[in-house]
Amino acid sequence: MGVQADAGAANLTRLAATVERLRAQVRQAHAETEGRALLELAKGILVERLHCGPSQAAHQLAELAAQAGLPQLELAADIVNQSARDKLGEAAGELLTANPAVPDPGPSAAVRLRSAEGGVLAATDAQAVAESLLEHALAPLGATAVAVWAAGSDASLALAGFAGLPPEEAKRWRYVPPGLATPARRALTERRLVWLEDLTRTGPPSIGQREVPGARVAVPADAGGRILGVLEICWPAPLSHQSPQIERQIEALAELCARALDTHVTEAAPSFESDTSKLIEVADAVLDPALVLLPEVDAGGRLTDFRIHHTNSAFADPAGRPRHAVVGAPLLEIYPMVAGKSGLFDKVEHVHATGEPFRAKETTLTTLVEDVPVTLTAGISVTRHGDAVLLIWRVQDEAARLAGLLQHAQRLGRIGGFEENAVTGEIAWNTEVYTLYGLPVTAQPIALQRLPAHADPDDATAIGRFLRTLLHHRRPASTAFRLQRPDGISRHIRVIADPVLDADGRLLTVRGAYQDISAQHWTEVALAATRDQLAHTEQQSAERNRLALHLQRAIMPTAPDPIATAGLRIAVHYRPAENDQLVGGDWYDAVTLPSKQILLSVGDIAGHGIEAATGMVVLRNALRGLAATAAGPAQLLTWLNLVAHHLTKRVIATAVCGIYDPATRVLRWARAGHLPPVLIREGKATGQPMIGGILLGATAAAEYEEQSIQLAPSDILLLYTDGLIERKGRSIDEAIAQLLTLAESPAGTLEQRLDHLLTHSNADTDDDTCIVAIELG
Repeated sequence: MGVQADAGAANLTRLAATVERLRAQVRQAHAETEGRALLELAKGILVERLHCGPSQAAHQLAELAAQAGLPQLELAADIVNQSARDKLGEAAGELLTANPAVPDPGPSAAVRLRSAEGGVLAATDAQAVAESLLEHALAPLGATAVAVWAAGSDASLALAGFAGLPPEEAKRWRYVPPGLATPARRALTERRLVWLEDLTRTGPPSIGQREVPGARVAVPADAGGRILGVLEICWPAPLSHQSPQIERQIEALAELCARALDTHVTEAAPSFESDTSKLIEVADAVLDPALVLLPEVDAGGRLTDFRIHHTNSAFADPAGRPRHAVVGAPLLEIYPMVAGKSGLFDKVEHVHATGEPFRAKETTLTTLVEDVPVTLTAGISVTRHGDAVLLIWRVQDEAARLAGLLQHAQRLGRIGGFEENAVTGEIAWNTEVYTLYGLPVTAQPIALQRLPAHADPDDATAIGRFLRTLLHHRRPASTAFRLQRPDGISRHIRVIADPVLDADGRLLTVRGAYQDISAQHWTEVALAATRDQLAHTEQQSAERNRLALHLQRAIMPTAPDPIATAGLRIAVHYRPAENDQLVGGDWYDAVTLPSKQILLSVGDIAGHGIEAATGMVVLRNALRGLAATAAGPAQLLTWLNLVAHHLTKRVIATAVCGIYDPATRVLRWARAGHLPPVLIREGKATGQPMIGGILLGATAAAEYEEQSIQLAPSDILLLYTDGLIERKGRSIDEAIAQLLTLAESPAGTLEQRLDHLLTHSNADTDDDTCIVAIELG
């Protein structure tokens, strides 16, 4: 029995030796295969660079190695590194700092890293990847175990491959749920390399903690901004934090892991993540606004932005852009304010990188709408599904907004409250406003800008001042007007409104109320009828002012119908002084002459009242008659100066006179103490030169210079009186510069451009204002 036992033990010893010998042979074969792969790769590079054949490249490699005194494998690794210029090559090329705790690595870092790369590329699964990394790159650094984790879409971790650890330990750690804190999870969620010098002391739970209780390093495996997994490396004994060169080698190995995980590993939890169309179906089923985002990477594989791949039906762009203008566009291009340290972009990037969902009940979101920051408070949900990110938000301050509207309406008298968003154009009315307008509650609310179209024409001037104060000067305003309802009923209405501004003074919202004051109006009329008649002098003065006003309005309507003649479109807007007692003498004219040329003129009589109005009539009609002689604008002003000087009551006036020839498209013009025209060409406004020309009526003998402008298609020329730009405490140069900036603002029709100029003018002298605009078709 003893002999048999000895024989059995000897057989087991021989069998174990045979197995070990065969394993060594396999390792040697693998090493030789990987070495040959590295040599063949270097030979291929030499073939391409030297334009030679494979045998010549092999000979050249051997000769260069002999000359350098290096093994061919070392030289081959250097050649590959210089050609690849990747992270592996950079890490291998750095000089390692000496560390007594790390054994002599033997082959150079270049050979070890390239050998590991060859093993990873040849691997058929993540298990083979882990074994190759440990054997070629990590064991020479003293590591005894390695784990390759695959990251799930919910920030969970699944063990994809391991080496140097017992299979039983791997089974216990095959899945790590999102809530468990481990070194690998820290690397995932913090998106950086994590080094633990001694796991026995700093001790978060980790794979192989009993078998390999020393140092740990965990580094995320990133590809295109998304962390596909984590490489965790184990040392048997405590190890102090290593040099930056060692860390860069480890990060290069993690990049190899990312390639392997991208090729061989699918995420642990089965889902529809790879099918973007199914994610779109989920987004469309959500009642809140939702975006499906796809990452965009540069040529180096770095994440640069997210492309908006899909929006659901609940999504509404804050700037009012149509859906097709948003879908397909980069997120940072459409909404640049989401960037920043605490911005939404960082949260989306983190979710995409780690798979860790982000949810917040209340987050402040800011975006730019026509350079105006718009802020709202919303609940946010950001989740990753495959390579896509689903972003959902729910606006939380809607109830507060409506409550604010109701509170504001109550403060103003609980009449008809409204709110108008100055950025998006959205309008909210309560039911009283619909009743006041005689409209059904299903009708489209009427914007403040459209108010003149629903009011008595005689109230257009008052409404214009109201809109200018409210929308341009951004001050509270009110006015009364006669509302013309669709059912033919006319009501006297008072509108009161307050602007809501952001921290920079930009207009965000207008809130206010409409009040029916018809009963109050007729009561005031009845009371006024019973008052004593005005004193004779007061009545006479009022009659004179009223006569001047009627005369002025008869000749100078505030907004005559536009004129289209000889390829020109001519529009005129006239705004009388706010105080009826300051009726001025501004005039304009645009008439086709017998010669088929067109006379254009703008003028301003000094003074106010009946004398200014009658003087305006005289000069305007005189210029029309003189223009029939076919004289040029300079000569016409010379004659008009004589008329002004020799009137019974001498008139002092300024004027600009222009003659447009449709055949040549040339406008000749002259000025008499008046501001020169403004030319708008291709969106750029320029003032014309201040050529010589004295006031009309100042002296009997006067000469006037003349200039010509060659007009091009789509050119716009503005002639205006000083009531458009005069402002107390501001020089004329500053006023003209502000007008040029205002004139460059985009506008629709020619009439809308003039409306914009009148509404946003900063003039404050309460003078008449007249603008003539001509546009060449």
